[in-house]
Amino acid sequence: MEQYELLWKYQQVDMELDQYEKEMRGNSNRKELLKHRDFLLEQQNVLKKIESDVEVMSDRMEALADEIKRLSGSVAEATANFENNRPDNLEDVKKQMASIQKLIATITRYESELAKMRKDSEARDRQQREVRVRAAKARAEFDRIKVIYDEEYKAAAVKLDELKKKVAREAEGIDPGLLEKYKAIKRHAAPPITRLHDDRCGGCNMQLSAADKDKVRSGVPYVECENCGRIILIKQVD
Repeated sequence: MEQYELLWKYQQVDMELDQYEKEMRGNSNRKELLKHRDFLLEQQNVLKKIESDVEVMSDRMEALADEIKRLSGSVAEATANFENNRPDNLEDVKKQMASIQKLIATITRYESELAKMRKDSEARDRQQREVRVRAAKARAEFDRIKVIYDEEYKAAAVKLDELKKKVAREAEGIDPGLLEKYKAIKRHAAPPITRLHDDRCGGCNMQLSAADKDKVRSGVPYVECENCGRIILIKQVD
C-alpha cells in the first residue's frame, strides 16, 4: 500500500481519537468540576487577601493604640505642668494651651481612625466567614460531582486507550518524515489530508493553481494546497 494511502487510513483513526478526546473534554460533569475548582481557587485567593488585610490592620490598630496611650500621657503631663506652673504672661499661656490642644486633636484623629479600623476589621471577619461558608458548599458539590465523573472517566479511559493503540498501529509502516509533516500541517489545518473536489482543495475550497492542475493531469497521487498547506489526495482512497 502506498504511503499516502497509509496516511489517509491513519488520519481516519487519528481524527476519531481527536473527536473522542474533544467529547471527553466537553463532558458536562467535567465542566462542572472545573467551574467549582476555579471558584474554590478564587475563594482561596479572597481569603488570603482578607487575611493579609487583617494582619496589616491589626498592626496599624496596635500602633494607634500605643500612640494614643503615649499622647494621652503627654497631655496629662502637660496639663499637670500647666496647672502647677502657670505662666506669668498671656502669650506663654496661649502657647502651652495650643500645644495641649494640638496633642488632643491628634489623639482625636487617631481615635477616629482606630474606631473606623475596628469597624473595617469586623466587616472583614464577617466577609471571611461568608467566604468560608461559600467555599465549603462549593467543596461539597465538587466532591459529589467528582465521584460521578471519576466513574465516567474510568469507563471513557478504556476506549481512549484503545483508540491510542489503534492510532499507534496505523502509524506503523508510514515514513517518519511524512508522519512529522502530517503532524506539522495538523497544528494549523485539521484534518491535514483532504481530497480534490472540482479542482478545489477539499479543506479550504481554494482553486488549484494552473501548475497543480498540470500535476493532477500527469497522474500524481497528491498535491499540496498552496493556500492552506493541506495534502490533497487525487486518487480516491477507501
